Amino acid sequence: TAAIRSARAYPNPEIEYQSGQQRSRLPGQAPGDVRQWGLTQPLEWPMLRSARIDAAEAGARAAHAERDRTVAQLLAEVKLPYYELLRRQAEAKAAEEDLALAKQIRDRIQIAADQGEIARFELIKADTEFLNAQKHEQAAQLRIRQARAALRQAVGNGLPASFEIDGQLPRAGGTLPPLPEFLSDVLTRNPTLQRAKAETEQAEGLLSAEKTRRLPALALKGSREQDPDFNTSRVGLTVTIPLWDQRSGQVGEAQAQLRRARHLEESIRFGLTQEVEAAYGQYAIAANQVSTLEFGVVHRAQSALKVAEAAWRHGERSRLDYLDAQRVYRAVRNELIAARFELAAARIELDRLQARGEELQTLPSPTSPTAPTTQGTTQ
Repeated sequence: TAAIRSARAYPNPEIEYQSGQQRSRLPGQAPGDVRQWGLTQPLEWPMLRSARIDAAEAGARAAHAERDRTVAQLLAEVKLPYYELLRRQAEAKAAEEDLALAKQIRDRIQIAADQGEIARFELIKADTEFLNAQKHEQAAQLRIRQARAALRQAVGNGLPASFEIDGQLPRAGGTLPPLPEFLSDVLTRNPTLQRAKAETEQAEGLLSAEKTRRLPALALKGSREQDPDFNTSRVGLTVTIPLWDQRSGQVGEAQAQLRRARHLEESIRFGLTQEVEAAYGQYAIAANQVSTLEFGVVHRAQSALKVAEAAWRHGERSRLDYLDAQRVYRAVRNELIAARFELAAARIELDRLQARGEELQTLPSPTSPTAPTTQGTTQ
């Protein structure tokens, strides 16, 4: 903005004043004081001034675009560890449930082993399952502390050392516009590309200004002289002729900068297109995985676990069948948590490319009554 004010400023005038003494060496000449005033006002070609202002305004647009890019990048750097913490909290909650269930199974098997109903070998396997669940639960708590530290590092000292977050991982149900429409919107809004366009326009303005500076420079001059006998006034025009320095070097440098800016803009446009296509595909894959797991695999695994648990309690199936069903449920549940995080990460990347910033739209929650209850932890 200050550069725009500088570009719009008119050249300053030059004021000159001289004074002295006149002494006569010939008869008839009167001695006395001599004074001279002069004023020089440089004149600018209108096209030079216009090109200079256009270049400064393009530079301001480039600076605003860079600020928007920084904001979008910073928001992405904060939102990603936020969802990472939600993911770790969900994994910790699942690990706590697994630990409680493993302890319950081990206690029951220990009672049966003490009464001689089953072999002591079953108790050893149950202890192993319990210790394994305990190890996973402790590791999940450690990952929570690490994720909390990463989020605090991204936010800064304004976030206290002890804090809780209120949220949940996204679920299936969010949709995106078709890829051509989304790509067109990104190419219109992305601040990195907008900055490159502004820098190209700035280079064009600087090249136009350098070419205009080849024209003769003009300056309006006026002076007044006062001596003991006469008062003399003069008005004239000064023309700087570009005879020896025709600014060929400056024009060539500006042309090279313009070519560089255009190539950089095209490179950014191509790279941005590739990033959008990759992020769009990643989001589609993650959304499909979340939808499949939420409304299919997890629900069936949960039902199979309940059936296996009931059959085991009534002695219709072995404990091994029940543990197998439990392992399958834990695996798909953890896959769902990871898929929800990948969905959130893909959405964050799309928002960063689209530079939505404060306009971030959260994914709608599903309204289906068949949705499973496994979700991110809300503190």
